[in-house]
Amino acid sequence: MRPTKLSTLALAAALVAAPLAACGSSGSSSSSSTSHATLTYWATNQGTSLQDDLNVLGPQITKFTKATGIKVNVQVIPWTTVLNQITAATVSGKGPDVLNIGNTWSPSLQATGALVQFTPSVMGQIGGSSRFLTGSLSATGAPGKAPTAVPLYSLAYALYYNKAQFAAAGISSPPTTWAELIADGVKLKKGGHWPLAIEGGSVAENIHMAFELSEQQGGQFFDSSGKPTFNTPQNVAAVKQMMNFIQTDKLTNPSDAQYSKGTEALVDYATGKTSMVIWQAASGSLKQLGMNAADIGVAPVPLPSPVPAGGKPITSMVAGINMAIFKNTKNMSAALQFVKFMTSTPEQESLNSTYGSLPTVSAAYADPAFHTPAVTTFRSILSSSAAPMPPVPQESAFETAVGTAIIHLYADAATGKAVTDSMIAQALTQAQAQLGG
Repeated sequence: MRPTKLSTLALAAALVAAPLAACGSSGSSSSSSTSHATLTYWATNQGTSLQDDLNVLGPQITKFTKATGIKVNVQVIPWTTVLNQITAATVSGKGPDVLNIGNTWSPSLQATGALVQFTPSVMGQIGGSSRFLTGSLSATGAPGKAPTAVPLYSLAYALYYNKAQFAAAGISSPPTTWAELIADGVKLKKGGHWPLAIEGGSVAENIHMAFELSEQQGGQFFDSSGKPTFNTPQNVAAVKQMMNFIQTDKLTNPSDAQYSKGTEALVDYATGKTSMVIWQAASGSLKQLGMNAADIGVAPVPLPSPVPAGGKPITSMVAGINMAIFKNTKNMSAALQFVKFMTSTPEQESLNSTYGSLPTVSAAYADPAFHTPAVTTFRSILSSSAAPMPPVPQESAFETAVGTAIIHLYADAATGKAVTDSMIAQALTQAQAQLGG
C-alpha cells in the first residue's frame, strides 16, 4: 500500500480519475454481450507514479481486450483518496466494476455488503481457490466468511540497506536488533548523511509500523472481542520508538515527517541520500529509480533484544493488494473474466516482476524472476514472521485514526518538541474515541 498526497500528485490523480464522478455501477455499458462490455477498473498506485502504473497496466489490458473483446477503462487512484472513494461508492452504489483494495481493508469493506462474495462456485469461475497461496487468501475478508476479494499482489515489509554505504562505514552485515540499527546509524551518519528514511506523513506507513512494533512489544490494538485497546503501555512504547527515530536516536531527518507521497523515503534510499528504509517489496521501483542492483540489500526488520515479555518476533504485517468486484455491476461475467486474467499465472509473473511484489498464485514461482535472494527473504518473512492486521469491521477506521494521530506526533518531534509517553497516550485515547471506544 502506497500513500500519496502533495498537490502536484493530487492534480495528476484528478486528471487520471476525471471520469470518476460520472461512472456508474458497472461503467457505461448496457450491452448484454460480454464481448462488447466495457469495464471500469480502479487500480491502486503500485509503481513510482500514477503514470507509471498506466504504462505498466496498459499493454496487459490491451492483451486482455484483444483476447476477449472486453474493454477496460482504467483509473489509477492514489492511496490518499482511494479508501474515501471506495467508501463513498459503497454508500452511493455508483462505483467501478472491478477495483483494487488494500488487503487490510477487506473485513471493513466486506461488512458493507457492497462487494461480490467469492463463494466456491464464484471462485471456480476464476480457476479455483487452490491456485492461491494460503497466506494471501487469509487476508481477503473476515474469518469464517466467504472472501469478498482475491489476492493480486503479495507484499511484506523488510529493511532495505545500502550495501556500499554499509561497507564504507565498516559494517559487515545488516542489523538484526534495534540496538544494532542505532549503533550502525551512528557509523553511517557523517557529513549530514541521515541513516534511515521514513514516510512520516503517511497514514498507511505509520499504522503499519505501529502495528509491527506493537506486536514486538506484546501489544494489541483490539482485544479478542473486537473492542479497541489503543492506549496500552505496549502501544505507547511502539509509537514512542517511532518518534525516537527523529528525537532521540536521531537516525532520521526531521523533514521526513512531511513525507507523504508514498515514494519520497524510497527515493531518498534509492538515490543514496539515506542508507536504510523500511519498505514493502520494491525491487522494481528501485530499478526504475536508477539504484545499482548490487547495492540493494534486503533483510528482515530488526527485533528488540530481548523481546519483551509477551512480545512476538513479528517483522511485518501481511501486506498486499486484493481485487474485488462491486455487487451491482451489470457486467458480472466480464468482470470475472478480468479478475481471472489478472490473477492468471502469466499475468502474475509479468505484473509482480515489474513491480517487485510477490505473486499470489503458486505456479508463478516457477519463473526464475522470483528466485532472487530478495524474493527468498520476502517469502520467508511472509511465512514465518508476518502477522495480519486486525480482521475487524472497524479496521479501516482504526488505520485512519491512529495513522493520522502519528502524523501529528511526528510533526511535533520534527519541530523539536519532546513527544512524551503521556502525549502519545492522549493521542491514542483520542483516536480510540473516534471509533466509539
